[in-house]
Amino acid sequence: MAPKNSNKFRQQENIVENRELNIWEALIPVVALVGMLAYNVYVFGDDAIGGSNQFILLMGGAVAAVVGFFNKVSYKSMIAEVAENVKSTTGALLILLMVGALAGTWLISGIIPAMIYYGLQILNPTIFLAASVVICAIISIATGSSWTTAATVGIALVGIGDALGISPGMTAGAVLSGAYFGDKMSPLSDTTNLAPAMAGGDLFSHIRYMTYTTIPTILITLFVFIIIGLNLETTGIADTASILDSIDATFTINGWLFLVPIAVILLIVKKAPPLMALLIGTLLGALFALIFQPNIVAAITGATELSFESGYKGILNAITIQTSIATDNAALNDLFTAKGMKGMLGTIWLIVCAMVFGGIMDGIGALSRITKSLLGMAKTTFGLFASTVGSCLALNITASDQYLAIVVPGKMFAKAYADRGLAPENLSRTLEDSGTVTSVLIPWNTCGAYHSGVLGVSVADYFLFAVFNWLSPITTLVFAAFGIKIKQLTQPKPINPNIENIQD
Repeated sequence: MAPKNSNKFRQQENIVENRELNIWEALIPVVALVGMLAYNVYVFGDDAIGGSNQFILLMGGAVAAVVGFFNKVSYKSMIAEVAENVKSTTGALLILLMVGALAGTWLISGIIPAMIYYGLQILNPTIFLAASVVICAIISIATGSSWTTAATVGIALVGIGDALGISPGMTAGAVLSGAYFGDKMSPLSDTTNLAPAMAGGDLFSHIRYMTYTTIPTILITLFVFIIIGLNLETTGIADTASILDSIDATFTINGWLFLVPIAVILLIVKKAPPLMALLIGTLLGALFALIFQPNIVAAITGATELSFESGYKGILNAITIQTSIATDNAALNDLFTAKGMKGMLGTIWLIVCAMVFGGIMDGIGALSRITKSLLGMAKTTFGLFASTVGSCLALNITASDQYLAIVVPGKMFAKAYADRGLAPENLSRTLEDSGTVTSVLIPWNTCGAYHSGVLGVSVADYFLFAVFNWLSPITTLVFAAFGIKIKQLTQPKPINPNIENIQD
């Protein structure tokens, strides 16, 4: 299993100690990186995640290298650490490619549209807000994207809520709560893949371990919205007929399509290797596309009917490049788009550049120095978790990017957790509970700016009602404070003699 090999690489990697380097010198690359990222996001806005942030990570690595040269660190040793870092993410990069492939075949087979079709039918005006959470959660799990969910069904739900006399801020909060729950729990999500990659863990172990904090948080969120909904006076009728008709007219929708996700879930439960589970899910999706959606498969290639050649080309296009399914409803067209393996290259690019920055920081001894300082302040396990949460929040505020709020603390704290005998799932879960979900609560963060613009609701208006998002870091800290589900390493990594062994 590739992610386990990744974890092994990290466990075998020694912390580079550089006694020539002081804490202020170690922080120079971090401060430089945050400053450059903040300005880059200011200039490029949402487009910053398309490539410029990746180059800024390399520039941060260059600053770290300069600091290293002044502290007698050789170029060769820095590059060696970069190579080891990139090697440790091999499994995660392959999984990301397979996730893109699976998303493509699940779209053209009608699996994702079927999830949306049946999900929309649970709408009921009396529990509209709670239903919105559930609908967006289902769609976000199916697509792995909170952004796509908000930009499509989210917009529709805000409009429906407004017609019912419900505050747009309330509806937007419900939409984002459900969307980010799905984003966290979906193996299709790039942040869900990124967090265990940074922590040195396994994708599906990460998802299973997240359920301990995520399920209670979403249940509390649903309870809050049910209470709010029962005390609201609503008017009008939630009409989703046009959306359902458009889906029904485009795809052949039936219950047989759910056999594919059920098969993948069973493989995950049986602890099959992630790459195997995703590959089987991709191939089954392709088979079901040929059986249930032959016209769509043919149309992807411009053919009028399905043949061996058009079927082959249509399936390979869905797996490898962007595929769009047009409907007679403009709101659905963006949702029914999958980017295939090619669409994952941006995230892969980000990971590789992050590993360059992290590798050089490792090579010059900066992470060792920063970690020792943080461990000096975090004298308990709770303190370590709290430091992680604080770092994620600080980077979401200063760097304005949820990916960097996962990448930088993930790289910075991975060894600290291992040296305390804590499994990587603890770190990856905390990164998601505090890095992924809080990004939408900050107006100048790319996520906050995006969702506010798409939904037409200011962050100030939906902040309080995005219950899942602000409650998640609180939940993870409560679990840490009371020692609930804090997973230990089966065979704890020997404490590095150069790292302070601070006991609880």
